[in-house]
Amino acid sequence: MEARVAACTGCHGAAGRGVDNVYFPRLAGKPAGYLYNQLVAFRDGRRKYVPMNYLLAYLPDSYLVKMAEHFAAQNPPPLANPPVKASLQQIQEGRRIVTQGVPGKQLPACASCHGADLAGREPGIPGLLGLRADYVSAQLGAWRYGVRTALAPDCMQVIASTLSEPEVAAVSAYLASQPVTAARPAKAATIALPMPCGSQVHRK
Repeated sequence: MEARVAACTGCHGAAGRGVDNVYFPRLAGKPAGYLYNQLVAFRDGRRKYVPMNYLLAYLPDSYLVKMAEHFAAQNPPPLANPPVKASLQQIQEGRRIVTQGVPGKQLPACASCHGADLAGREPGIPGLLGLRADYVSAQLGAWRYGVRTALAPDCMQVIASTLSEPEVAAVSAYLASQPVTAARPAKAATIALPMPCGSQVHRK
C-alpha cells in the first residue's frame, strides 16, 4: 500500500502526516469510513479539486477502502499549527460554539459529534485539530454553497448554511488555536447523535 499511495504523500506528507500547506490536511489517523467517503466523493465529483478528481477517477470501491484503511492506521507525530491571527474575543466565541453550540439556531456543539477532545468519531466523523483556520473556513464555505457535499442527510451542509460568517470565522480561529494531539477517534456513539448524519453510514 505504501507504493500505491505514493502519489498521496507529495501533498499530504509521509504516512499522511500533513505538510506545511494550509489546503493539504493530515490524513493519518482519521476514521477509515470518513476517508473512504471523501475518496468516493472526489472520484464521483461531489467534492471538486481537479488533481484529486483525476487521480481517483477510475479506482474501484475496493481499492479506495484499502487506501482509507491504510491512512487510518497511520499515527506519525502531528505537525504544530502556526499562531492564529485572531482576537481573544473571537477565539472565545469560537470556543463557545464548539463546546456549547448555538442554541438560538438549534445547532449542536461541534464536540457533540466530533468528540469531547475533537479527535473525531468512528466510523465517519473526522477530527478537527491540526487544521489551519483558512482550511476550516474554506470547507464550511464549500458546504454552505454546495461545492462540497456528503451522504444524505448532509448534516454539515445544514450546520454550515446556518452559521453566520462571523461564527464561521470564530469557529475556525478557535479550532486552529488548539494544541494538536495524536488522540485517536472515539468509538461509534452508543447513543444517537444530536442530528441525523449520513457520514456515519457504514462504508461498503
